[in-house]
Amino acid sequence: MSLNEQQALESRYLMHTFARKPVCFVEGAGMHLTDDEGNDYLDFLAGIGVCSLGHCHPAVSEAVAAQAGKLMHVGNYYYIEKRGELARMVDEALNQNLPGQDAQQWCSFFTNSGAESNECAMKLARLHARKQATGGADAPNVIVTLDGSFHGRTMETLAATAQPAKQEAFQPLPEGFLHTPINDIAALERLFEENEGTICAVMLEPIQGESGVHPCTPEFLRAVEQLARKAGALLIFDEVQTGVYRTGLPFAFQHFGVVPDIVSIAKGIGDGMPMGICAARADVAAAFEPGDHGTTFGGSNLAVAAATATLAELAKPGVCERIQDVGAYLREGLASLQGTSNVRGMGLMCACDLDEADANQVVLEGLGKGLVLNATGPRTLRFLPPLVCERAEVDVLVGKLAELV
Repeated sequence: MSLNEQQALESRYLMHTFARKPVCFVEGAGMHLTDDEGNDYLDFLAGIGVCSLGHCHPAVSEAVAAQAGKLMHVGNYYYIEKRGELARMVDEALNQNLPGQDAQQWCSFFTNSGAESNECAMKLARLHARKQATGGADAPNVIVTLDGSFHGRTMETLAATAQPAKQEAFQPLPEGFLHTPINDIAALERLFEENEGTICAVMLEPIQGESGVHPCTPEFLRAVEQLARKAGALLIFDEVQTGVYRTGLPFAFQHFGVVPDIVSIAKGIGDGMPMGICAARADVAAAFEPGDHGTTFGGSNLAVAAATATLAELAKPGVCERIQDVGAYLREGLASLQGTSNVRGMGLMCACDLDEADANQVVLEGLGKGLVLNATGPRTLRFLPPLVCERAEVDVLVGKLAELV
């Protein structure tokens, strides 16, 4: 079916929640996408950081196909193959690159998305605080998040997302959240002082993604950890976008010497299969008892098969080093362009600002040059290519961007 036919059908029968770009993709392999007319594109968005191994990676495609022919879903009332093995793989990935004394036992709850992973993390944090408090009903229940953050679009995760423009139309939102500026230690200290005894958790992205790839400083993260520990609050890292090797290590927190209590995971964990995880230190996870939380589809046979294959591929020797090398090369290339500034990021999570060009127009014109790009603001381009990206593909990107910016 052609692009025009798809546009007509979607215009009539779908809710208009996305301003889709004028292209219909029908096939993909690795870094490449093909549209309905046979045109080839280099993908530097990867389904918004989802296709971590690129499109239709053989290991994942074969694992999902084999599982689909065997058993697709039975629900969480029963044991299934590989679910426990996957949880152990997540534990090992979370402990990678940490000193021995910081290693934890991690327990996982499997979800279907980043928003669900964050919902689970917030529920667990509040339940943990209630069980730790003698008063029960008087337990701390406030969660601190950062200005400019993004944690999802459910009502609860939207309340946690400190972006008024995204919240205003959906008031009233759930209460129990306070917001503070990113990398402002003095403001954070004042917030804890003014709200003593009410804070149960701090939830943050080590690198804010949807706002345009803005990293937290190591000093700020250490201050968050110290203040949270002193207050008896939990530290939640939203690694939905930064996790699963995106920054050149399994998880972004492993770059900073700070270990959270809860980590929310999604996007790249299933290489395109809807999948998410809320992982918590075992002593924190113990706050959940049967009936406290649940999911119909989370941790299905198909999702487990996809995630197991994805993590196995990403854990192979040399992967982290290549991601860090190509990411640094990408940032060097972006910085070399006339018309770009403030190049930033870590691993293959990068962004740059445009001095004069309209970022949204660059994205549209990029399609004509065979590039799949992303703008997070009128002057900001974000790059989340598949983690199989190589230097040669960066060279193509930079060469074509030079004609656009």
